[in-house]
Amino acid sequence: MIRTRRAAVAVLLALTLPLPVSVSTAFPAAAGVRFAIPRPTGPYEVGRDTLHLVDGDRRDAWVPKAGARELMVSMYYPARAGGRAAPYMTTDEAGLLLKGQKLDTAFKAEQLAGVRTNARVGARPVDGRHPLVVLSPGFSLNRATLTTLAEELGSKGYVVALVDHAYESFGTTFPGGRTLTCAACEVVEKAPSDEAEKRLLAKAAVGRAADISFVIDRLTRAAGSAPAWKRWKMIDPRRIGAAGHSLGGNAAASVMATDRRVRAGVNMDGTFFAPVPAAGLGERPFLMLGTKAGHSPDSTDTTWPRDWRRLDGWKRWLTVADSGHFTFIDLPILGGQAGMTDPAAPLSGKRSGEITAAYAGAFFDQHLRGERRPLLDGPSPANPEVAFQNP
Repeated sequence: MIRTRRAAVAVLLALTLPLPVSVSTAFPAAAGVRFAIPRPTGPYEVGRDTLHLVDGDRRDAWVPKAGARELMVSMYYPARAGGRAAPYMTTDEAGLLLKGQKLDTAFKAEQLAGVRTNARVGARPVDGRHPLVVLSPGFSLNRATLTTLAEELGSKGYVVALVDHAYESFGTTFPGGRTLTCAACEVVEKAPSDEAEKRLLAKAAVGRAADISFVIDRLTRAAGSAPAWKRWKMIDPRRIGAAGHSLGGNAAASVMATDRRVRAGVNMDGTFFAPVPAAGLGERPFLMLGTKAGHSPDSTDTTWPRDWRRLDGWKRWLTVADSGHFTFIDLPILGGQAGMTDPAAPLSGKRSGEITAAYAGAFFDQHLRGERRPLLDGPSPANPEVAFQNP
């Protein structure tokens, strides 16, 4: 479970982040690489704002003495040229991520924090109302690890709310000079059994679902007060989706179980610790996108076939050959820029990013915009790595 997963995460980070000095002689150019998020493929530039949201109606479940539940949200939106480059993450966040994986003596926080992005702070938005997609990262991972997907969707005309959940990442910087660490990780690791661990992760997924609903409230008029984002009129509240990596993918399903406003969801390689309800998701569409090794119908994660049967609307179960748990986020992309791949997941970083963007983008185009995407109908010669499962 999470203990095993964190060990795998440490190995994958070692393969995908900038190289430590001790092995830099094998890749002498890596130390000088300026890592960058790939250029988005959509017709728009991408703007980014940052929000600090506080839910005064809920106490933080992991650190009750901290008081109200807090979230940091990066808002991506289709924009015109202008503004300054948006930072990837803070140096504190980068340092804590590396420390959490026991890689802080090998990598410099400044190099990870300095990844070049495409989004621009303060960019002027394009006109019109746009679908909203809320993104949730993997357990222990900062929201920045989903930057590639967020920028890609923004460039194609979506508003994206990329959420950091307090005390669920190795480090998230909040206003006032506070960087909160992963209290939830400590609670889960102290669980006395695998079953207790699964129950805690189910609790985390359900808590994130409440976070996502709260974010939607604060981005629209639903909260009964002025929306928290100054560009809120860009959002079409009739077209809202949710997606996430790992635990964030489970949260996407969980919020659909409780919030009818979320019309479509994507789980990228996440175990369904909190199960899809037996009654389904009200015939709303859902995409399961995972690794071939870990999430084929005969793999060890039995929650996927269980919840596949419960999905009662349009659905697809796709697996990606030669992929790993991090295939669907930024880290393999960055590692690929240094010429590195994970031997256990040899799919290139470039292809990892392309596949994730293509299928997640096609899914939301079809189900939030009503634009049919044949890519979702079956296997594609352009993407031979992607298999359509029909258990």
